[in-house]
Order: sequence, then structure tokens, then C-alpha cells
Amino acid sequence: MALPNDIVLRPRFKIEVPRYKEALLSDFKNAKTTQSDFILNLIDDHIFIKFPKEKQTYWSPQLHLEINTIDDNNSTIHGLFGPNPTVWTLFMFLHFCVGVIFLGFGIWAYSNWTLDQDYAVQFSVVLLMVVLWIALYFAGSIGKASSITEMHLLNDFMYDVLKIEKP
Repeated sequence: MALPNDIVLRPRFKIEVPRYKEALLSDFKNAKTTQSDFILNLIDDHIFIKFPKEKQTYWSPQLHLEINTIDDNNSTIHGLFGPNPTVWTLFMFLHFCVGVIFLGFGIWAYSNWTLDQDYAVQFSVVLLMVVLWIALYFAGSIGKASSITEMHLLNDFMYDVLKIEKP
């Protein structure tokens, strides 16, 4: 599973399968009952594959698949690897807070600078937010790197259920 670049935190892929959507969904429904290594949730055309609670870590990924019909005999599977939605929401909330604080203190520092007042505290907070944003980026990258083997397990399971060769 090659990624297009190192900046991708939530890798996506697209596969065309020469089978009808209902047959693919049926394969995943059967896999849900015949194995215990993964938890499968099927909602309409969406399939969520994740690890059981006892095997999960903070950065454990899950695989979201969406199956779309191309024609009577072909389907497209859109896949997205990502962390637990709660972890992702927290991660994005922290990015949002850092951005708001950066902008707020940046405006305050600029106002004090134009009024010839002391702006050292405000500028220090702006620099701290830049450092914090870089730390959040590297934390996300480290989390992704630590879950690469789990992503491969999810990917291999998906290909096993689909009964197709990996590219």
C-alpha cells in the first residue's frame, strides 16, 4: 500500500472490482459472522472494519469502505484509513484551538506593536502556537507510523474477504 506523499494523515484508495455490490456486501456480512479478529459494522453501502477493544491502542486505525455500483457487473470500493473518530475529532479540535489562539494573539500583538506598546507576551504566545502546531503535526505522523502494521492487517483482511489479488 504505497502512499502518494508523507503529508497524508488519512490515506485513501479506490479499487474497481468485477462483482456486483450486493455480492461484495454479502461477503462482508459472512465475514462478520465467521471471524473474530476484526469488528465489522455494515450500514447501507458502508463498511467499517476495526480491531476489537482488547487489541486497540490509542492510535489504532479503522478502515471505512464505501461500495458503489458502476454497472450490473462492476463496483467501486472507496477506502479510507483513519483513527478512531473520537481521536480524530479531538485532534482536529486541538488544531482549531491552536489556530484561533494564534490568530487572536497575533492580532493583539500587531495592535500593541502599532500602538507602540509592549507586545512581548502576545508574540511569545504566537510563537508557542507555531511550536504547538508543529508538535501536533509530528504527533499525528508518529501515530500514523506506529499504526502502519495495523493498517496492513486491515488491508490484507479486506483483500481476503474480497478474494482478489493485492496490487
